[in-house]
Amino acid sequence: MSRPTLTRILLPVAMIATLGGCSLLGSNERSAVTIYSPIVRIQADPGWPKVDWQLVVVKPSAARVVDSPRINVRPSPSELEVYKGVSWAQPATDMLDDALVRGFEDSGRVAGVARATTGIRADYKLALDVRRFEADYRGQATPAAMIEVNAKLIHVIDQRVVADRTFRQEQPVPTTATADVARAFEQGLQAMTTELVGWTLVTGQADYQQAQVMPSRLRQSSGR
Repeated sequence: MSRPTLTRILLPVAMIATLGGCSLLGSNERSAVTIYSPIVRIQADPGWPKVDWQLVVVKPSAARVVDSPRINVRPSPSELEVYKGVSWAQPATDMLDDALVRGFEDSGRVAGVARATTGIRADYKLALDVRRFEADYRGQATPAAMIEVNAKLIHVIDQRVVADRTFRQEQPVPTTATADVARAFEQGLQAMTTELVGWTLVTGQADYQQAQVMPSRLRQSSGR
């Protein structure tokens, strides 16, 4: 598909606000809308620790243009547009939230995990900010699915930031077809989820073990 054709099948981001209050089918004509719903399943890494602490996943934050069911595409560095006639089943933040909670649960490595809204007593919380979730042409003939997420692992009792890291995934798309774009995002989201789950378990466990060692050392020092 040539670049001029691509431009014709895109809607400006400025139209998102207008579209948000009306049907995706349009006001005067009915046209089919393809809805993509990525399925994310991760495999636990044998090197991940099995931990005794509990975790809450805070609903990810994002700018409005990122946190939308529309599929964003960047044809040039200064342009951000959306594909016409296609949509995500959920906004990017909901997709990542669901993928992470399921990923932690399926890993079998954490004593308890839940969303922050459940109110469980947790030792750590994972706060996320989705910075990019878009197809980016980067001057190439076909785009790449770009996902960028900043993650902060926070110790709940003292609200101490245990670790802060920005994760990036870039999955090339073989064609300009939206089905291929959606498939690349599914692959990127799976890789991102795997990275985040592994990083959280390893980083949290290191902090948890250190916290267990410190009181023992203090007791030994006071007994001398």
